[in-house]
Amino acid sequence: MVRYTICFLLLSTVTFWSCNNAQKQQKETPEVTQTVEEPTKENDAPVILFFGNSITAGYQLEVKEAFPALIQDRLDSLGYNYRVINAGLSGETTAAGLNRIEWVLQTIPEIFVLELGANDGLRGLDLDKTKKNLAGIIAKVREANPDVKVILAGMEVPPNLGNDYTTKFRNLFKELASEEHTELIPFLLNNVAGISELNLNDGIHPTPEGHQIVADNVWPILKPLLDKEPTS
Repeated sequence: MVRYTICFLLLSTVTFWSCNNAQKQQKETPEVTQTVEEPTKENDAPVILFFGNSITAGYQLEVKEAFPALIQDRLDSLGYNYRVINAGLSGETTAAGLNRIEWVLQTIPEIFVLELGANDGLRGLDLDKTKKNLAGIIAKVREANPDVKVILAGMEVPPNLGNDYTTKFRNLFKELASEEHTELIPFLLNNVAGISELNLNDGIHPTPEGHQIVADNVWPILKPLLDKEPTS
């Protein structure tokens, strides 16, 4: 049986389409469970590590409904021998992720999917520092495994901080993917963000159906990086 490892924080600050982010953050009650499973002889398949915030963590969903678990299901159904680890932590900024990544790297990935930056944008943080933090995370992962394949998940923020900031945020991911020679998912929440029936009642976080679409957004970028053809 495939085992999923979840780094899960119950309450999220990721609010892509809300202008009331600060108010939501004040209502949070952080409750964190962090468990990274180390490879064993019985479970030594190459690892795909998803490192992100509440979108990756699957806010308010069952583990099996979040998109990393859906990717694992697809891998298994097609005969790929990989083990997915969900290292999503709700509310995570890029600075916090940079501090956390070494602990997460107790398990060394073959493929690393980086989904951070939205909380930086929503808080209006310095995007040059955001980009530097993301590059630092990638550097630490490559230090742990020089042959790792990296996927960067692009994000967008609402325009309430001004067009210049919004545009710079969007372009940050394209620029970083080019500079760091990573693969890029242009917008992880494409065809999900802003669609009420695909998000929870908060209008922010994807429903199980929304996560199915997120998995579909990930798959075309991930599939070419897999080491072998499926057995079925």
